[in-house]
Amino acid sequence: MIQKNFLKNIKTQLEKEKISVEKELKNFAKEDIKPSGDWDTRFPKFNSGEAGSAALEKAADEVEEYNNLLPIEHALELRLKNINSALKKIKIGKYGICEKCEKEIPIARLKVSPEARFCLKCKK
Repeated sequence: MIQKNFLKNIKTQLEKEKISVEKELKNFAKEDIKPSGDWDTRFPKFNSGEAGSAALEKAADEVEEYNNLLPIEHALELRLKNINSALKKIKIGKYGICEKCEKEIPIARLKVSPEARFCLKCKK
């Protein structure tokens, strides 16, 4: 059974992580209302006053930057989804239960990964 003090600390930690992840996403993406939890990477627009080959190089840089940001967006979205799920589980009293085997996730694992959805055995 998870102690209330531990749960309170984990909730605070998760809320701080949520704010941090959202802040990071807002640097290069826009939150999409539908579907909920989805973010869209903004296409970067570098200052362009060039013409000819310089303009083409700037355009190539924009595309490269956009392509580099897409996997970061995906990873942060997934992390945010897991954080929100953990916070919801805390609220309804289901936090720390493996989604697969329904056994308690060890406290040591939750300390390392508070948004963990599975015990180590089921994660493998």
